[in-house]
Amino acid sequence: MIRKMGITWQLRLRMAEQGLFQTTDLVPLLAERGIHLSREQVYRLVTQPPQRLSMDTLAALCDILGCTPNDLIEVQVANAQVRKTAEGSPAPPPPVRRSTIRRPDSS
Repeated sequence: MIRKMGITWQLRLRMAEQGLFQTTDLVPLLAERGIHLSREQVYRLVTQPPQRLSMDTLAALCDILGCTPNDLIEVQVANAQVRKTAEGSPAPPPPVRRSTIRRPDSS
């Protein structure tokens, strides 16, 4: 079985728990902590799981919201099935088929 990882980004939920309902509420709070992001960047940070997140930004969010990184990021494991043989081991790859190319006789 292949383990595939995913995350649920909980920033909007944590903001609501602190009474912060607009993404623009975060802009000055982040700036107070040395994190200068545009309104658009903060909007994307709140509404979409970030692919990359600096440690400084993560630390600032945790400070603002009084939480830990675990409160912001919920890790999920989605298991994918892999074809197995009757014995339970992964199935071997299909055999390589070799072909021979024959040239017509030159006679």
